[in-house]
Amino acid sequence: MRVRYGGYQGFTMNAIWGLIIANLLVFIITRIFSELVFLLGLMPATVLERPWTILTSMFVHGGLWHILANMYMLYFFGSSVRRLVGTGRFLAVYFAGGILGSILYILLAPAFSLAVGASGAVFALGGVLAMMMPKMKIFIFPIPIPISLWVAVIGGFLVLSFMPSIAWQAHLGGLLLGLIAGYFFKKRARYFIY
Repeated sequence: MRVRYGGYQGFTMNAIWGLIIANLLVFIITRIFSELVFLLGLMPATVLERPWTILTSMFVHGGLWHILANMYMLYFFGSSVRRLVGTGRFLAVYFAGGILGSILYILLAPAFSLAVGASGAVFALGGVLAMMMPKMKIFIFPIPIPISLWVAVIGGFLVLSFMPSIAWQAHLGGLLLGLIAGYFFKKRARYFIY
């Protein structure tokens, strides 16, 4: 859906905005009904009783900064990935990265720990970009100079992995999926904009 006013080309509804809206709606609902976090979040010990949590945990977030950071990175990485590989492949990477992240969390995390968030899916998108456009320069606050995208993605993964209460297993699953997908996308593509 494209909204136009005079010469202004406005908001365009696409898969990225659909995911952001879905995440925001689930965030609001779980703020109102907090018990849903445990019904939708991923816990290795209960995954056989609640297999849907492998997917639903990707839409639940632990707090305002958690969802804001993930949605910002979803928009940033997602916009570029969607332009490079198309909406279908963008969605496939996003969901496959989130699901692989959930699987690694189930296998590697403590049995009664709870994982929520879209970070695994977002790291999958970052992994695709790190492979397809490694020399792309970006600014990351508070670093005052541009750095290569691959340094930002891998560095972000390493920094976040050492923070407490972070599901690094989900980040790792998403990142690995994204790097592999990006490698194959790059082999098939004819040109890249750096």
